[in-house]
Amino acid sequence: MSTPAVDAEHAQARAEICRVAKSLFERGYVHATAGNISMRCAGGVLITPTDACLGFLQPEQLALVDDTGAQLGDPAAPRASKTLALHRRIYAASPTARCVIHTHSTHLVALTLAGVWSPDDVLPPITPYYVMKVGHVPLIPYHRPGDPHAADAVVAAIDAAAARGHTLRAALLERLGPNVWHETAAAAMATLEELEETARLWLMSAPRPAPLTLAQIDELRTAFGAQW
Repeated sequence: MSTPAVDAEHAQARAEICRVAKSLFERGYVHATAGNISMRCAGGVLITPTDACLGFLQPEQLALVDDTGAQLGDPAAPRASKTLALHRRIYAASPTARCVIHTHSTHLVALTLAGVWSPDDVLPPITPYYVMKVGHVPLIPYHRPGDPHAADAVVAAIDAAAARGHTLRAALLERLGPNVWHETAAAAMATLEELEETARLWLMSAPRPAPLTLAQIDELRTAFGAQW
């Protein structure tokens, strides 16, 4: 049901999605029509339309879907991203998440092609900010874009991390790129940036750097509450 407060929330969310999308496009985190962004809001989820270029989005182009996944508004409006099901499953599995970002970031896709560090941790903890701001990131085996089985795998990874006392903020889809989620769009974007930068550092380093030691990681847990 539309109210002035709900309309204002939706307008603010639409503007924020477009701001983040434009920033990611201009800095090369997304290209062409790759990638998608959503935000949870009153009455459902706002998400970028399928096959849209994130660099040139307009607020009115974003699709609003209700809690069942049905698209609201003009039937002739652009359709929600084909990865809507994955976004909705992440929100259901991560109650604090308010924004999900998926990109085809170059170094993270390259990492899946070259070989990740391990299936449970695609990158080793080589910098303190990776440990503090990103944490564990599992690899999700390849599924075609929009395949609901990818959502099953991401939710399974979220649940497995929770059982170990960890909060996942990202998962890396093989050959497709990262899905990152957080409490705000700005926080999700910052997590994506740190994740992509760490992949770039790892791929360009020869020989490969050693991970931080257990003592160094424990110090980050004590000083900053890092979840590793």
